[in-house]
Amino acid sequence: MEKMILVFVLFVLYLNADNVSDNELNKGCLSCHEKEKIPSRLIYKKYLLKYSSKDRIAKAMFEYIKNPSKEKSSLPKQFFLKFSLKNATNQENKYIKKQIRSYIDYYDMIKLLHL
Repeated sequence: MEKMILVFVLFVLYLNADNVSDNELNKGCLSCHEKEKIPSRLIYKKYLLKYSSKDRIAKAMFEYIKNPSKEKSSLPKQFFLKFSLKNATNQENKYIKKQIRSYIDYYDMIKLLHL
């Protein structure tokens, strides 16, 4: 019975993963994703499938954020038929890297399983 409850709680947490509390990550990145209805969880999954490690994901995301292009994106070209290409940011590298780490930690599926 306890395992069933744990599985249910994990499932609910996973389903609500896009409902980020009012924190720095939400203010910095996800508020725009939510406003534009960009599927953040899907984006993370695509990066995870393509790059497989958090360090490689962080590096790829940083390169994309600094100089966005369809070629640098982990998403298929069709994604950009519905969503526009991100504009390059003028944020400091340190801030961008911190936001990327927060994003990766927030959507980390393994972390969700180790509550």
